Amino acid sequence: MVKRTTVLLENNVYDALVKESLERYKNSKSVSKVMNEILEKALSNRGKLLSLIHSKKLAKTTAKEFERFRAGLSESV
Repeated sequence: MVKRTTVLLENNVYDALVKESLERYKNSKSVSKVMNEILEKALSNRGKLLSLIHSKKLAKTTAKEFERFRAGLSESV
């Protein structure tokens, strides 16, 4: 089901949506379609990320161990 609404966009965001609409659909009238596609993908990815964050972890580490590991990575660069 489609809902009609008004969205206030910054000029640069609007310009990017129009550009994407022209690239995907060869017209500037598909901005809503492009916006829906982008939002659906972003929301889906957010759900996947939250699922990963809250899933059972395969390894355990302490904050101190992680900081040592991270420091080691920085030193090797």
